[in-house]
Amino acid sequence: MIELSKTLILLEAYDLTLVVVGLGVLGLAALLHRFENLPFSFPILALALGYIAFALPLGLTPPDPRQHGSIAVHLAEIGVIISLFGVGLKIDRLPNLRTWSSTWRMLGICMPLTMVGVALLGWWMVGLAPAAAVLLAAALAPTDPVLASDVQVGEPEPEVPDDERVASDEGRSPNRAPAEREDELRFTLTSEAGLNDSLAFPFTYLSLFMLTGGLSASDWFTQWLLIDVFYRVFAGVTAGVAVGWVLTHVLLRLPVKTEQEKMNVGVGALAATLLLYSLTECVGGYGFLAVFIGGLTIRHREPTQQSHQSLHIFAEQAEQLLMTGILIALGGAIAGGLFASLTWEAALLGVLLIFVVRPGAGMVALAGEKRLSGLDRCIASFFGIRGIGCLYYLAYGVHEGEFRDENLLWAACAFTIALSVVVHGVSASPVIRFRDRRARTAGEG
Repeated sequence: MIELSKTLILLEAYDLTLVVVGLGVLGLAALLHRFENLPFSFPILALALGYIAFALPLGLTPPDPRQHGSIAVHLAEIGVIISLFGVGLKIDRLPNLRTWSSTWRMLGICMPLTMVGVALLGWWMVGLAPAAAVLLAAALAPTDPVLASDVQVGEPEPEVPDDERVASDEGRSPNRAPAEREDELRFTLTSEAGLNDSLAFPFTYLSLFMLTGGLSASDWFTQWLLIDVFYRVFAGVTAGVAVGWVLTHVLLRLPVKTEQEKMNVGVGALAATLLLYSLTECVGGYGFLAVFIGGLTIRHREPTQQSHQSLHIFAEQAEQLLMTGILIALGGAIAGGLFASLTWEAALLGVLLIFVVRPGAGMVALAGEKRLSGLDRCIASFFGIRGIGCLYYLAYGVHEGEFRDENLLWAACAFTIALSVVVHGVSASPVIRFRDRRARTAGEG
């Protein structure tokens, strides 16, 4: 009788958990479009739902990434790769030095400056060990525009007749009229997120080397530089282009006339994502980088725009579902005590990252960038949105290494993500609308 009672309690908790997830998904379907013109975002709602559901005395066991490290790693991993494939499919221009200049500045200047700032604050102000401070810096390095869709480029445009096409002189898709092409601000934020979600990995490995090998870099620096920086990045780019090129000959030749055929192409997006990631990881490359490059490669092989739209729609829907589930889980973890180890210094680090370190590093990186106006440089610098990628890198780092500051790392990272979700979620829509109105007024003038 006692065993039956325990079983019923477990079943009830499981059912209640499904209710919470169901409410989140229902909210995604019914409410997401309503936030387009409001100073509010759906990720805030998902995070709040998770917190409230697990804070109430309903008998639910809050999820804890510290106790279920492997699950946390793989759940965030799937969320990141789906997001990166969708981002790759959105970008209309092929990489080159000139048209991606703002992106290279954000990756080559802003990201390292941000990481140095976080690492120094983590070591000096929060009191983390050097290896833990580097891990926190690597975890908080990636940006995540999926959590504020207003700062992303849009989905692939419908195909237009040949006589209406406008040739592009800067590597952009010829299917868009000049006014409809992806603008520089949205392109910068989207492409930055697509690449820095991959390029944080070498520094995660750096923290693990520092943890096991100490601060004497002579024992491990060469291996880290040759393998974890040069080889893995090279393998990720090469595999992304090669596997993406092969997949175009399968996915973009599928018929897309009926709804069922469009759905089949969409399902192919999931297959492409998994193949790009897993095949690259098998040869020791960065799978995140390959997924983004693969999506970009597929985007620029265009027999039909409808194929791209079907791929993009499926990737975006999967991304939104995973984002909802992960943020509900994060809210539940916070309700369950993930902030218990949070110190005022760690909270201050998160505040400084959002309002000082990232904006300052971004302004330094974009100084003199002629492709962005002064206002756009300010916006691009401020919207360093932290999200699912941060959770992945921290979960991976603490799963692979034994960091004595694990609880504090989780508290600092989760606090920063929650702060970013609220601050950027509230400000994204009104800021971008103000910027677009100003740009239209200037254009009319």
